[in-house]
Amino acid sequence: MPVQHYENLEKHPIIFFDGVCDLCNRTVDSILKADRNRIFRFSPLQGETARALLPPFSETPESWSMIYMDENGLYDQSDATVEICRRLGGFWGLLGLIRAVPRFIRHPIYRFIARNRYRWFGKKDTCRIPTHQERARFLP
Repeated sequence: MPVQHYENLEKHPIIFFDGVCDLCNRTVDSILKADRNRIFRFSPLQGETARALLPPFSETPESWSMIYMDENGLYDQSDATVEICRRLGGFWGLLGLIRAVPRFIRHPIYRFIARNRYRWFGKKDTCRIPTHQERARFLP
């Protein structure tokens, strides 16, 4: 399937993440475990799918944000976190209640963590390679 024709966003929204960030990869691992219905698809921000589907973004990886894309559009920073939690439901849905915190508070906290994520959590030299069991859920 050519990336530019990915039209299954209602059924399988995409989570774009920094593929070399340890915190981001741990977050993806947590979502994979929580996503029992196998709803989400994943793509590194460094990948072909991100280049094809996302608007151009900063070349500075430290400024990158996790991005959630569904049939309603793109969500970034803390809005992406809220939407992912909401879609997961259950306990995770409760975390989505952070939506009640105003964006002008949520986003700066998100950006502060994002700016420091390599220093605090580490960075890999290459993007994550999905396991055999994960491959169907990862886009190039």
